[in-house]
Amino acid sequence: MSSRVKIVVTAASLAFCLFGPAMAADLSPTYNDRPAFQWSGAYVGVHGGTAFTGMPNPFAGRNGFSGGVQAGYNQQMGPTVLGAEIEGSYLGGAEHDVQGGKIKEKWRGAAKAKAGLSFDQTLLFGTGGVALTKFDKGDNVSSADGWKVGYLLGAGIEQGFAGGLSAKVEYDYVRTLGVETTSALGTSKTTIGSHELKAGINYRF
Repeated sequence: MSSRVKIVVTAASLAFCLFGPAMAADLSPTYNDRPAFQWSGAYVGVHGGTAFTGMPNPFAGRNGFSGGVQAGYNQQMGPTVLGAEIEGSYLGGAEHDVQGGKIKEKWRGAAKAKAGLSFDQTLLFGTGGVALTKFDKGDNVSSADGWKVGYLLGAGIEQGFAGGLSAKVEYDYVRTLGVETTSALGTSKTTIGSHELKAGINYRF
């Protein structure tokens, strides 16, 4: 065997010894593609904020300070997060104009589906579902419809922390059709559009 061939064989053998294990590791199955932070699992939490009548100022007159609890479940598939949530809120009497006077929102329950994209510990999400709102009579209104079903659309951002904790900010719009009220001007039906801006804390387990 010539010296040139010996040099090539020796170099190839050294290259295989040095880089073979690394190449084999690169070709073997790896699980490092999993997101570093996982949103999957059940959670419970609390929220607080403001329910208000119109945009763009959530702290203008006729708003009510809201607060409540939520519980839900998320399933993460790659960067996609799907989930469902139920919540109950006290709305603090946010007022709405109706024929002849005003009515107030007092309580709300909602069942929502969620879909979002995670960026490690940050989750951007949209939500939609049904809401059940309790309306009470206000100024110059002698009766209101009570509990009425409407639909809900919203969006938010949630930041995860260690220990299963996360914090979120969420905006929801609830539209309730045909809320019946009675005033000195008679009986009427009004479509109520309500906004809610809230911050919350969740604990995943």
